[in-house]
Amino acid sequence: MPRFELKDKAAICLFILLIVLTLVEMIFSYVQNRKYYQKRDTLNNLYLTGLAFGLNLLVKGFTFFVLQFFWQFRLFEIKNVFAYWFVLIVVQDFLYWVLHYTGHYCRLFWAMHVTHHSSEEFNFTVGFRSTVFEPLYRVFFYLPLALMGFSAIDILYAYLLTQLYGNMVHTRYKINLPRWYGYIFVTPSQHSVHHASNIPYLDKNMGMVLSIWDRMFGTFRDEDLDEPTRYGITKQPEDMGPVNIVFHEWRALIADMSKAPGLANKLKYLFNPPGWSHDGSTKTARVLQREILANKTAEGPEL
Repeated sequence: MPRFELKDKAAICLFILLIVLTLVEMIFSYVQNRKYYQKRDTLNNLYLTGLAFGLNLLVKGFTFFVLQFFWQFRLFEIKNVFAYWFVLIVVQDFLYWVLHYTGHYCRLFWAMHVTHHSSEEFNFTVGFRSTVFEPLYRVFFYLPLALMGFSAIDILYAYLLTQLYGNMVHTRYKINLPRWYGYIFVTPSQHSVHHASNIPYLDKNMGMVLSIWDRMFGTFRDEDLDEPTRYGITKQPEDMGPVNIVFHEWRALIADMSKAPGLANKLKYLFNPPGWSHDGSTKTARVLQREILANKTAEGPEL
């Protein structure tokens, strides 16, 4: 069977599996009265999915052209087909981690990525709640793959496959997985931490498929708090209408920049992490987490 048919078959099977799992989760949630799905939130997820899909289609040609252009300057090629796909998927997953990390630690990118986190639910449809404008800049994070000799079409397929896996870990249902699995791969429990607004969980578990990147770079956290996991962002917008979901953080960013004194402070609002402020009136997640840790240390162990 030709290689491209194998790729098509794998992608189609994963997509069908995801749709089936979503419908099953909806049914179980309803029958068991778990209320994992809310009508308006689910409709917003579908709306955001449609926006991102449409923008993806519009820029797909540009993405393909840019990747294929840089492929001309490839530094080497991997001839073995198994090594080729293994390296491609692993490196692509790492570059996604870099992209995702940037979306959390640079407010300019957070203004776009926040749409994915603004849901107060955590279910399979939230996985489709895309960062609408990501297709405009995602390709630039994947340029190293083209320079490593991976063709544009293969890079896009690898992204599709890992994205489908990433969608599958958006569920609150507890899945019994071998302990070793979570040391290598992202699990629903780990990704639930990523979508939480509890301060100790903020900006943790950025991985799409592999959890090793977070363990290597200090952004890993188990779901281990005594308090319930709260989903969404620390300051939910009052208006959860479809337009405001996409643009509310842009408005807040522009407002902060307009009141900041001097060009340097205005640029810091753009490129520093969310929560940074020139006057200390708001704090980043890391500062808040350090304060919690300091308070616990000062209190000492419980008797």
